[in-house]
Amino acid sequence: MRSPVKRPLLSLILLLLVTVTCVLISAPAKAGNVRATIFTTSSTCLNDTVFYVIPAPAGIDSVKWYFGDPVSAEKDSSIALRAFHVYKNTGTYTNTLITWRNGIADTTIQTITIVTPVIWDLGPQDTTLCEGNTMILNAPVIPGATYLWQDSSTATSILVDTSVTYKVKINGCLIPDSVNVFYTPIPTIDLGPDLILCTGEQIALDATAQNCTYEWNTGNTEPTQDVRTTGTYQVRVFPEGCAEIDDEINITFRGAPYPFSLGPDTLLCPGETITLAPVVPEATAWLWSDRSTRPTISVNYEANIWALVEINNYCSVVDTIFVNFNRLRNIDLGNDTTICKGSFLVLDANFGNGQYLWQDQSDQATYYVTKSGKYYVHAQIGRCESTDTIQVAYNDTLRVNLGPDTLLCKNEIYQLRPTGAGGGLFKWQDSTSVPVFTVSQPGIYSMMAYNACGKTVDSVVVRYHDCACTVHFPTAFTPNGDGRNDYFRPIYRCPIQQYTLSIYNRWGERVFFTTDPQIGWTGRVYGKLVDLATYVWIVDYKEVDTGIAVHKTGTITVIY
Repeated sequence: MRSPVKRPLLSLILLLLVTVTCVLISAPAKAGNVRATIFTTSSTCLNDTVFYVIPAPAGIDSVKWYFGDPVSAEKDSSIALRAFHVYKNTGTYTNTLITWRNGIADTTIQTITIVTPVIWDLGPQDTTLCEGNTMILNAPVIPGATYLWQDSSTATSILVDTSVTYKVKINGCLIPDSVNVFYTPIPTIDLGPDLILCTGEQIALDATAQNCTYEWNTGNTEPTQDVRTTGTYQVRVFPEGCAEIDDEINITFRGAPYPFSLGPDTLLCPGETITLAPVVPEATAWLWSDRSTRPTISVNYEANIWALVEINNYCSVVDTIFVNFNRLRNIDLGNDTTICKGSFLVLDANFGNGQYLWQDQSDQATYYVTKSGKYYVHAQIGRCESTDTIQVAYNDTLRVNLGPDTLLCKNEIYQLRPTGAGGGLFKWQDSTSVPVFTVSQPGIYSMMAYNACGKTVDSVVVRYHDCACTVHFPTAFTPNGDGRNDYFRPIYRCPIQQYTLSIYNRWGERVFFTTDPQIGWTGRVYGKLVDLATYVWIVDYKEVDTGIAVHKTGTITVIY
């Protein structure tokens, strides 16, 4: 006969076992969730590179990312601190981040919803407004959608009041279009007071201002207007984005011609000053371009200098002179010097675009010294002249050279082969004396070589980086709106910053500019498709991981 107390006892034992098992299973999870690790994502766009960033990575020993995208196979996880992933299908994915600090795991789970980029036209690619004016840019109104403009505002529209590139993310995905806004300063147009000039004079009226077009009542559309006859001269100035500005001046010619000249254009040499003092016995009033009213003026700078002189209180004469100024210093080849054999000295006359004559009749601005001797140069720009002499002696010495600083791909082996150390003793930074030093890790590598003439030291910096970080651009695209290859933008797989991209046509006119690598060129200028042609692009950026600044140029062909 079974005891009635055995079943409750067995239940109690099973309950204790289950409790212990649950504690053992949940204990790591409890320890691993002591602190959460916040991370952000750069994009939610389909087929775009999503960068995962941990804003506060201090104290993290290692990480493991799971992107919740099993169809990407081995790319569904990463152990990089700055990870990235490309989603090929829309939908909501679960992102899991496990971080270890001092051996303790911490799990953070977030979701990301991948969406198709919204195609929307924000307006003309380049817009110019008048100083102080504003406008509104509108994004499409999508029920339930979230918005994020470049200034972190979150409305469906944005007030334009600053010169910047305006762009917006919808549901975390940057739309392909953007608007560059520029501002025109409100110009001041002043043709001056009415004038009475002597017969035969000529004067140029100047209405030049920034970002403006012009319309004179003479039919002239240039910023300046030459005047030789009596009349009223009116100009209409149209600053881009601003209201029209008008001005006029009455100019009368009378009396007999009066000869007046400031002299020929002139060139000032370093340290010189010219005094303009034309002799005009009948002068009754003076006005110079610097607004002074004296009969003379002293100039030690480059400028167009004009003078308006009233003759016998009846009519005025005017003349202009261009004063060119050579800003460069006198030639200085340096002190007499001694250099070691195997090296050379470059003497630089540095006198600008002038004429040069060295002791051996050569006529270049620079001279390469390869042997001992006395070296002399005479330089001349216009009437400005300068000379100098230097004595160069040679000693027998070494000049070790390890080559330039080097950037290598991860796990690449590099060999340093010094030149200029033959015939002498040498040591590497680790005190070894091997003829070829093998490099397998980043660092500063140096060599000291010495002989009876002296010693020489050279060093190089060897750095490693992930070569997958290279930014690539296509060589052609077809902006025909068929949904395939409609945008020209970079392909990259690592974080970059300080990005600028400019595209120019064959006349050197810039047709596209952006500071966001996710903004692509649509093949349009002022809303119209460009012609089938090849365009030049220039890009500058800095790799976030390595801090390396990169400058590249290339061409892109528009095909229809």
